[in-house]
Amino acid sequence: MEPRWRPALAHLTPYDAGPPLERLEAELGRPVVRLSANENPLGPSPLALQAIRAEVERVHLYPDGGAVALREALATALGVTPGAILLGNGADELIGLLVRALVDPGDEVVIPRPAFEPYESAARQMGGAVVWSPLRDYRIDLEDLAGRVTPRTKLVFVGSPHNPTGTVVGRAAWEAFLGALPGEVVVLLDEAYRDFVETDDCPDGLEALARRPTLVVLRTFSKIAGLAGLRIGYAVGAPRVIETLGRLREPFNVNRLAQAAARAALGDVAHRERTRALVFEERRFLYGEFARRGLGWVPSEANFVVAVKSVAPRSPRQPLSAAGTRRGGVGPERNVKRSGAGARRERAGWGSRQAGERRRGGAPPGEPLAGAPRSVWSEGLTPPVGGPEGG
Repeated sequence: MEPRWRPALAHLTPYDAGPPLERLEAELGRPVVRLSANENPLGPSPLALQAIRAEVERVHLYPDGGAVALREALATALGVTPGAILLGNGADELIGLLVRALVDPGDEVVIPRPAFEPYESAARQMGGAVVWSPLRDYRIDLEDLAGRVTPRTKLVFVGSPHNPTGTVVGRAAWEAFLGALPGEVVVLLDEAYRDFVETDDCPDGLEALARRPTLVVLRTFSKIAGLAGLRIGYAVGAPRVIETLGRLREPFNVNRLAQAAARAALGDVAHRERTRALVFEERRFLYGEFARRGLGWVPSEANFVVAVKSVAPRSPRQPLSAAGTRRGGVGPERNVKRSGAGARRERAGWGSRQAGERRRGGAPPGEPLAGAPRSVWSEGLTPPVGGPEGG
């Protein structure tokens, strides 16, 4: 006899992270460069590694359940109070906590499309009704997003920089968006890639917290600090909101090594700036190589870039995996405004130059780049913003 599962589970598909790198390397007989997770090519913060080594002898002890020292250090760095910060086992846990706290079956959650997959899966786990808002020219259309809010809407997701396009929302559009929403609707602003932003026309979510008590800002140590394997992210919001979310948090949800590493990484300015400088340089390198090959691209404020080429559909994984490069599909998207035809979109990230064996002069056309196009994003979307003439 079957258990009486919750009906919402029938609509869920488990997340596929792909095979372990070690297994791929064994199968291919060579090192594998994984470009599908936007990881830090420089590795973890050296200060974080020192902190891990110093703490490892204490892993038989439970961690500080409230992560007091780390929250205090974060509060000082961000200019908020410790009560405004909630730490999680990666940003994914915090997304789940927020959805669980808000969404009952039938409640609406408005999400840009395409977007980071856990937004949708968390909403569907709770029986929420997902309302899609199509991107416009690879950007989140904040006016459309606000226009899809109804009395049943509990939560709206915004990514800036957005995953998977790397685009940001502008300051004026952001302010208009916040002003158009009912006060009780919660906005989750995902700023996982904020450390890689160069443009001045990108709002800092923390600056809006005083004006929007129902805003929650999400950030992570995975990208800039290179701590993805330790799973540690944090949410910043009004203390009343953070306290409510904390009621759902599991005890000891952030492990001892993650807390020590994150606290040390906060002070590792040199690693942070080296990471930023590398990302800024490699973005421009990719733009130049895309232009040389006649590809278009979407100017990015993240550590990945969407590239575009008019080609017939083909298998996304085999060519690069055979070359020792791991990439993952982002899936077809049919709900994007002002669509064009016949264009293939792929999202390109990068590893270190050594790992990618990249030559400064670039590889000949047809030969994969380090950080070669790595994720099939969609077919038949809007023409790219950048191209051979610029970007």
